Amino acid sequence: MALIAHISDLHVGSLSFSEELILNVIDRINEMGVDATIVTGDLSDNGYYNELKQASEYLEQFKTPLLVVPGNHDSRHLGNICFEELIKDRYGTLKVKNHGFKVIGLDSSEPDLNFGKVGRSQQSFMEKAMKNASKEGLFKIIALHHHIIPVPRTGRERNVLSDAGDILMSLIENKADLVLSGHKHVPHTWIVHETVFATAGTVSSFKLRGKDTPSFNTINIDEEHIDILLNTANGETHRLAKYENRCR
Repeated sequence: MALIAHISDLHVGSLSFSEELILNVIDRINEMGVDATIVTGDLSDNGYYNELKQASEYLEQFKTPLLVVPGNHDSRHLGNICFEELIKDRYGTLKVKNHGFKVIGLDSSEPDLNFGKVGRSQQSFMEKAMKNASKEGLFKIIALHHHIIPVPRTGRERNVLSDAGDILMSLIENKADLVLSGHKHVPHTWIVHETVFATAGTVSSFKLRGKDTPSFNTINIDEEHIDILLNTANGETHRLAKYENRCR
């Protein structure tokens, strides 16, 4: 049905950023021939114009359809305005009808704050987009930077969405199939009421915990399963989880 790449937390401009890593990942993803690449924020480290400009130049090298949303780092120092100029929409949709899925991207960032919020306006946008996707029989993917459910091995919880409960209820009631996020730099999956939640690690920086390595996720979606794979910087691939596809 579909093969999707999920990358997050580039942190262009950070001392821990590696251009070699992001260029390698771009080549790997292009060679995979994925049907879409989803980027869940923190393209930059400080939201500076030059950082976002450099990040946009990396994004231009992907040969796949892209959906990109900002993270909290991208909304620092007027980065939210720069993002709109360089990357374009801070939220929106990507429909790949021939592969049967629709991605709904949300901006969960707040200017100069680390915590996340979707807000009522985007919540209504998301609900309407999910209802339309259901009418078309499309697999529904939600993408945002901040995690909705706490991620293990990330220490004290501080930055989950401030309106996580309301957004979680909307996702479950509208039968979202897959929710993708970043932010914590730790890959993990949850399943709640048949909705799969997957976080990605940092794809091109060394802002890591313990012995973790830079990585990105790929998601194979077929009629029966949602298969989520972790792809590490050294070329290894490990299965994060495999769930039954209950697309309704």
